Amino acid sequence: MHLQCRCICRLQRLHKRNSSSQIYCSAWAPHYVPARGHHGDRSLLERVQHRFTRMVPGMKQLSYHTRLAQLGLWTLEERRHRADLLEVFRLYKGLSLTPFCRYFRLSHVNNTRGHSAKVLKNHCSLDLRRFFFSVRVIDRWNSLSQHVIDC
Repeated sequence: MHLQCRCICRLQRLHKRNSSSQIYCSAWAPHYVPARGHHGDRSLLERVQHRFTRMVPGMKQLSYHTRLAQLGLWTLEERRHRADLLEVFRLYKGLSLTPFCRYFRLSHVNNTRGHSAKVLKNHCSLDLRRFFFSVRVIDRWNSLSQHVIDC
């Protein structure tokens, strides 16, 4: 992991700001988005991203979130949310080998706001169950608009 970071640093010295963020995104960012329970992995990856954004010329004095915005990068949590929603979309549209009904049940209530593909949310009392993919993504999926679902 540190070897990849050092390679990115060397390449960054040779290139401009935009190309260095592209190198970071292609070499490091998409490979691993840790689950909620893996705090050590998440903090380690966030520190790598934090360190990378500080090495970009002219950005050391800016805050972390400002650097991310200017480089067009997302935090680990934002990437995780996006990956979850994309996976549910693939399941819903049948683009995955796993059927949608294996993880979710559609709501048959017709008077809901938002879109027509609302997912029923089951009650779970265990903390462990709340962080499962099939439970943690329901609120974000149900809050999407109809035109997003129809794509």
